Order: sequence, then structure tokens, then C-alpha cells
Amino acid sequence: MEKKFLIVALFSISSWAAQAQQTGGISPDMLREIQQSYEETRSEKAIRNAIVNNDIRKLTVNWDNQKGLDTDFSIRVKSKGITDQQSSGRCWLFAGMNVMRAKAIARYNLPGLEFSQAYSFFWDQLEKANLFLQGIIDTADKPMTDQTVEWLFKHPLSDGGTFTGVADIVSKYGLVPKEAMPETYSSEHTSQMSNLIGLKLKEFGLELRDKKAQGTKPAALEERKTEMLKTVYRMLALTVGVPPTEFDYVRRDAGGKRVEVEHHTPMSFLEKYGDTQLLNNYVMLMNDPTREYYKCYEIAYDRHRYDGKNWTYVNLPLEDIKQMAIASLKDSTAMYFSSDITQLDSKRGYLDVNNYDFGSLMGVDFDMDKKQRIQTFSSMSAHAMTLVAVDLDEEGKPTKWMVENSWGASYGHQGHLIMTDRWFDEYMFRLVVETKYVPEKVLKVFSQKPIQLPAWDPMFAEEK
Repeated sequence: MEKKFLIVALFSISSWAAQAQQTGGISPDMLREIQQSYEETRSEKAIRNAIVNNDIRKLTVNWDNQKGLDTDFSIRVKSKGITDQQSSGRCWLFAGMNVMRAKAIARYNLPGLEFSQAYSFFWDQLEKANLFLQGIIDTADKPMTDQTVEWLFKHPLSDGGTFTGVADIVSKYGLVPKEAMPETYSSEHTSQMSNLIGLKLKEFGLELRDKKAQGTKPAALEERKTEMLKTVYRMLALTVGVPPTEFDYVRRDAGGKRVEVEHHTPMSFLEKYGDTQLLNNYVMLMNDPTREYYKCYEIAYDRHRYDGKNWTYVNLPLEDIKQMAIASLKDSTAMYFSSDITQLDSKRGYLDVNNYDFGSLMGVDFDMDKKQRIQTFSSMSAHAMTLVAVDLDEEGKPTKWMVENSWGASYGHQGHLIMTDRWFDEYMFRLVVETKYVPEKVLKVFSQKPIQLPAWDPMFAEEK
């Protein structure tokens, strides 16, 4: 038996080697060549000893780039108070609200103002639940293996989003100050709540597909969907609280002295302290070198309400986007901004392509440009913030930028992140600008019939 086993084993090894060579696998000769290419020098051993016992990121901090941080900006939008999204993916909501609150603080000379993120998040989650359920009804005739159906069941609910969500939710439900609906544990730590509601939505989705397959009439499906949304509403009320329908707001002057007690509904508060033209007066711009510039694109299912507007944007060269950003900042108007956050020095709040030198540590060059990183899914827009400052040189060219973040006042540079213009070029993706700062030739592109891209395109994942 042992001899027979040995013969079988040798035959298996020979077959494996032959098969590996035939199919592009690692053959024994190739493996030997690979192994012999590694030389155990003293310097190589020292590097390995350092890496295996330490955080690679700490070992690659570029000491030459640790000089004093220049925090002066020639153009800056003033704001008061840094927000904190805590352990949630609501950066898109914080960024959009921070744009509006900066305007309100300046307009009414307020000591500070923070809109209730919990209030808007409540309605966002209910609307996304309806978007999912109605999407399931609309696609019920397609098989479960259909890519759109799969995408819906994989993404029944999310706390992420884009500026489109701010416009969708705020324009329909209004705004309230944070004191009228403060944060809860679940609004600040969204994962458990979202997972539970998402699980229930998937169950509901299967039920709706079954009912439509059985010939249930549209009116009956709508009635059942309403009952399902009542369940979602209750789960949200238990975790985030019940949204107020009216409230009192104590307005104070810049010194903190009470000026007036105002009675509001969410819509009247939006009209006075927010922006009622979020759906009309703002456009989204993008720099995506993998796609054609000066074209309008639309992302399927990338909205926060079923009856809302899919995210549309115009793809532009960086220089065009920068000119609009500078024009907006010169007019004291902050903007919704989103990017990758690669090469972030979190201690200083500094974004620069030279912050970390992984290449020197590993002895490997990392040479992909922005287009190649997008094509290989190595880089995408991941986080939304509020663009509030730019520093211009004598020729009017930007040298650095600054964003107001939503990770608390102790993070980075007093709650802000400073980025070099070179980093901006490499990792900036989206900017939302008021139409008055957009050239006519760009506005005309938005009148084109948008080129629709699928919801699962990884370049257009939600910002968190």
C-alpha cells in the first residue's frame, strides 16, 4: 500500500507540474527562479525586522515633508463650530449642511448654528427604504440573477450618499436645528440599526417579488409596501427618534445674547436658515480622466428618493473646476467637495502626495497616474467635506486648499484638512457649485441627454 501511495503521489506531483506549466501556473522552475531572486543581505534583514514589528504607515512617514505647516490662506470662508459624524457614513449630509450653515451664520450674524443631522438622516433612511422596495417591484419580472436585482438586494439601505441626497431630502422635509432633534447613539453609530433594517427590507423584497409573480395588482402591492414602510418608520423612531413637526428656535446674536424666540415648522426653518433652491441652483462637477470631458453623465439609482433626481454631473478638466471653486470662495461661498483621502497625515491634517514614502521602504516604485488608479479600482471618491479656503500665489494660481471636515474639532488642523494643489490634482473627484459661478458653456452641457452609467460602477460609490 505504501509503495502504491508513493507512485500515486509522484504521479500527482508530475501532473501538477505539467498542468501548472500548461495553464500559466507557477511551475517548479519558475518557483525556484522567484525564490532565488530574493537576496538575504544585512540591509534586507534590517528592513524586514523593522516591518514585521511595526505599522508600515509609521515607517514610511516622509521626514523631509515634516516641515512646519503653512496654515494661512489668502481666501477663506468663515464658519463657526466643527461638526462630528462619529461612527457613521453621513459625511455627505454633514458636508452639504455645513455649506448651508456657513451662509446662515454670516447672513444673521449668529454665534454658531448646526442643523439636525439626525432629523434629515431619519427621512433619508425612510426614503431609501422606499427606493429599494419600489425598485424591487419595478424589477420583479427579472430573475434574481439579474445584475440590477442583485445590486438592489446587496444595497437595500446605506448611510452613505452624495450631495444629491442632501438636495432630495432637505427640499422635501425641510431642516430643524440640532437642539430640536439631537443625535442618538444609533444616529452616531449607524451600523447595527442599518443592518437590522436592511435585513428586514431584504425579507420584504422577497415577499414583494412573490406577490407580483402571483399576479397581485399594483394597488395591492402599493398597500403592502405602505405597511412595510410603517415597520421601517417604527424601527427608525426607536433608534433615531421621532422627527418634530414644529418647534421653537432661540436666535442669538454673535455675542450670544438672545434676540428672538421663533416658532417654526421644518419647512419654514429651511426657508429662513437653509436653501430652498438645492434642486435648481447647484450642479455637480467631476474630474474623471477615464471618461470623456464636457459630457453629462447620470448614475442609475443614485438618488435618495424614488421620486427624486438621479445624480447627474458634467465631467471636466481640473483647471475648469478650479476656476469655479476659486470664484465661489472669493464670493465667500463654501462648496460640497469629495475626494479620496489617500496620503493623509491625520496628526497634522495634511494631504500631500509626499507624506508617505512606501516606495523607498519596499524598494518598489508605485507609478500609476490618476486615470490608471481609477481603471484598476485603486482610487475613488470616498469622503465628502466642505471646501472653505484656497491660497493663491502672485499669479493667481492655487498652491493649497482647505476643507472643513466632520470628524470633530480635535482631528487634523482644528477640525480641518489642508491639501496641496498637487494632491488636489491627484485625488479630488467631485465638487458641487452654485450655478452663478459656472460658465455658460458648462451649463449648456447639462442640457445634453445624460449618458447613463450603472449604479454598481465602483467609481460612483457613496461617500462615507
